[in-house]
Amino acid sequence: MKIAASTPITVGLQPLQIEDVVQVAHAGAMVALPNDAEWRGRIQRGADFLDDLLQRDGVIYGVTTGYGDSCLVNVPAHQVHELPLHLSRFHGCGLGQNLDLVSARAVVLVRLCSLARGFSGVSLTLLERLTWMLNENIIPVIPSEGSVGASGDLTPLSYIAATLIGEREVYYQGEIVPVADVYRAKGIQPLVLRPKEGLALMNGTAVMTALACLNYMRAAQLSTAATLVTALNVVALDGNPSHFDEVLFAQKPHPGQQKIAAQLRTWLNEAAQTAAQSPRLQDRYSLRCAPHVIGVFEDSKVWLRQFIENELNSSNDNPLIDPDQLRVLHGGHFYGGHIAQAMDSMKIMVANLADLMDRQLAQLVDHKMNHGLPRNLTGATAERLPLNHGFKAVQIAVSAWTAEALKHTLSASIFSRSTECHNQDKVSMGTIAARDASRVIALTEQVMAALCCASVQALHLKGRSAQISPVLGSFRDWTLASFDLLIEDRPLQTELQQIVDRFANFELSNTSWMQQQEQQYAG
Repeated sequence: MKIAASTPITVGLQPLQIEDVVQVAHAGAMVALPNDAEWRGRIQRGADFLDDLLQRDGVIYGVTTGYGDSCLVNVPAHQVHELPLHLSRFHGCGLGQNLDLVSARAVVLVRLCSLARGFSGVSLTLLERLTWMLNENIIPVIPSEGSVGASGDLTPLSYIAATLIGEREVYYQGEIVPVADVYRAKGIQPLVLRPKEGLALMNGTAVMTALACLNYMRAAQLSTAATLVTALNVVALDGNPSHFDEVLFAQKPHPGQQKIAAQLRTWLNEAAQTAAQSPRLQDRYSLRCAPHVIGVFEDSKVWLRQFIENELNSSNDNPLIDPDQLRVLHGGHFYGGHIAQAMDSMKIMVANLADLMDRQLAQLVDHKMNHGLPRNLTGATAERLPLNHGFKAVQIAVSAWTAEALKHTLSASIFSRSTECHNQDKVSMGTIAARDASRVIALTEQVMAALCCASVQALHLKGRSAQISPVLGSFRDWTLASFDLLIEDRPLQTELQQIVDRFANFELSNTSWMQQQEQQYAG
């Protein structure tokens, strides 16, 4: 990843948005800390207050005591500075697939955002090192499994703490290397964590929140793609555009649902096809009710964004350090319940998009219901027809991907497990919910890639490619950049994967014609 040379995103004063996280994580935007005397004073006051408490033999959880149910164990003054080191080390038990570089960058930024609010008692030096790591693209390798989502993402976040002190591995220049080697090559000394800094780094919701930010943007793109594909399929299947009538949808005033219907109405009315051309009074539900399915996510975007961005801009470690009234505040802000609810809900909405597309593909390939399209959308000539099977296997694959997506929709947040000697006796499972949502989104992107190809193929076979609106024409061309029309059977894996990769890179959302459409329907 190349670090972008754009204006840096400042962390610490104004709240961040989901888009800021995506810009830093995915596009490599630079990060900066505020040059604000008041902000820097707050950071310093929190750190100084902790120093004062230690000198006065104050009892501070996780600073002069053990962690969790070990909070009654007093740590001698001469061992206080070793405690953060042990915290990062004994949590180094993560397993499973590592978070990719984009996701890991998001995690580092989200943790920085929380700590830079000034209520965690960390030093400016720590914040500067996290900023440096992002801008140098020296990013901790973080195993994805091992968090129950309260006390936050302890185990995965230990990998950030460990790299700061010169241990474990990082992504650097396209490779995974020991961070100690990178520090040595750059002449940089590892940090010595101050007494609460290990706990501040690890005791929070940064992993689940970072994944939630990325998931939100990917889900929003899938919503757009599902609407575009639906419009193409209405045309290819001689569907009835009157199903999206403005007066009809005024009678069920969900704003997001109305937005989807308005987009379909506009794109179809701009085409040569009219309602009078449709041979049917009513289409099957997967066309007729598409705004009702896609609209659930569109209407939920408001509260999903609120949940995610509130968590993003929160101080969520424990204890918090009040730098103004100089108090230690013990609480449970590490609990990731809001992210858990958002991700459990989002994965259901996205899986419903996969199911909707699966049903539309079933119509396209089945000659009993596709209104004159060839079997399995094959483009073969009559002579070659006995040999060719078109999208038959693609439909089987789409069924498999959809089934797996639906299987992952079981709520993670209801599987709270009492752990850590019953100190953590109610936990959020927010990180598992976020990981589930990521998997559902990945599977749905595969379904959507297949539908992009099948819909464009169907449009061509129906002879309607010249009868579609400019937006649908742009979407068709976007698909054809990675897909050649299927005449003779051939493996489609590479072409499907290319479209999936373009989804994963947010390419569809970043096309100028799609941005113009989103601006038109904004609000």
